Amino acid sequence: MEILILNGPNLNLLGTRETDIYGSGTLESLKQDLRRSYPGFAFRFAQSNLEGELVNHLHDAATDALDGVVFNPAGFSHTSVALRDAVAAIDLPVIEVHISNIYAREEFRHASLTGGAAIGVISGLGFEGYSLAVRYLIDSART
Repeated sequence: MEILILNGPNLNLLGTRETDIYGSGTLESLKQDLRRSYPGFAFRFAQSNLEGELVNHLHDAATDALDGVVFNPAGFSHTSVALRDAVAAIDLPVIEVHISNIYAREEFRHASLTGGAAIGVISGLGFEGYSLAVRYLIDSART
């Protein structure tokens, strides 16, 4: 089983960016946590600040027959019809994850275009949201 962990714009700055909102964990620590928590499962990690690159990663996940995607589109959640369409276009389960609770933040963050195309959305649980999404993908693949 292989799962894509895909992160959008500004998430490369985790650990230094608005730590009061996003915490002190980095993308590298997230990778290590997932690998440690799910030994025997393969992960493909990608991050981009560019919308088109994120679309390509989603397409590649489907072409490469991965088993699912955990996707944090970050700010693109609220603005990107192209990413929403890419999530809807691929025949893979996609779970949208947000580190912060988007519903407790500015009103413009309350709507997620991409979340409407995902099979589920986890928001506000920090890095634990990624782990829960992975757990769901693993468990649902077994049934």
